[in-house]
Amino acid sequence: MRAWAGIYAKGLAMGLADLVPGVSGGTIAFISGIYDELVATIAGLDRRLLGALRKEGVRGAWQAGNLGFLAVLLAGIGTSVFTFAGLLHWLLANRPVELWAFFFGLVAASVLLVGRRVADRRAGIWALAAAGAVLAAVITSLPPLVRSDAPLFLAAAAAVAACAMVLPGISGAFILLLLGAYAPVIAALDSLDLVRLATVSLGIVAGLLAFSRVLRRLLARHRTPTLAVLTGFLVGSLNALWPWKTRIRELYTHSDGRIEWLQANRWPEGAGEIWPAAALALLGAVAVLAIERIAGPRGPGRP
Repeated sequence: MRAWAGIYAKGLAMGLADLVPGVSGGTIAFISGIYDELVATIAGLDRRLLGALRKEGVRGAWQAGNLGFLAVLLAGIGTSVFTFAGLLHWLLANRPVELWAFFFGLVAASVLLVGRRVADRRAGIWALAAAGAVLAAVITSLPPLVRSDAPLFLAAAAAVAACAMVLPGISGAFILLLLGAYAPVIAALDSLDLVRLATVSLGIVAGLLAFSRVLRRLLARHRTPTLAVLTGFLVGSLNALWPWKTRIRELYTHSDGRIEWLQANRWPEGAGEIWPAAALALLGAVAVLAIERIAGPRGPGRP
């Protein structure tokens, strides 16, 4: 029961991270030591699992597919998404500096934890890390597109975002924001719009099943270069999490009258802005180190 409770808690943390544009649930999975198992389990949901179901029944297929792990993790993610969607929506609108600062510290500490697992320090590996950082920085600098809440569009956007959800440093929520689907998805969660939630779920499943196979192959055959690129993704994603931002122009207005703005990073103005954010960033870093410490020797790349 303790092991299942731990997996459920990691799912809660992953769900909370995936709600925030700029933070990836894959980052939480990585530092909490379940990344490889998560990728392998999702990638293993194929025809072989159906063969196990025919030959060994439900129990055999459940064990062969590691579905207990996946079910408990998804329960944690789902609980977090439906519980905290409204709160995160409010914090993004009313306490953005504090929220970004906490996650900035969380991701900055994650850079050190992931980066130290890249054993090869040759110039080519550093170049891959730099390329990953540049790519993530460019992606997080793109302006959001015009919002749409058409179910088919939301499904397609969710499929693309699902690929990012399992990549440390590339935020699925931020991809939704770039595609103009973040606000409609959050609104669907708040209002329990079952039609749109169902299409989003189908898109997520399709994206995860397709991309997890590619990622599993990369980790198995080219682990060090892949980890280097993922470390770069984390570094580049800090661009989106910089706490202090300035408004450039209005993008659109929500149904509740709240205005969504195109924003750019700025420097803080005085100690009054710096110290509260610095304290929350430190808290985020401590949270990551605590998660990594609790995870123990199961983390990816460890013996």
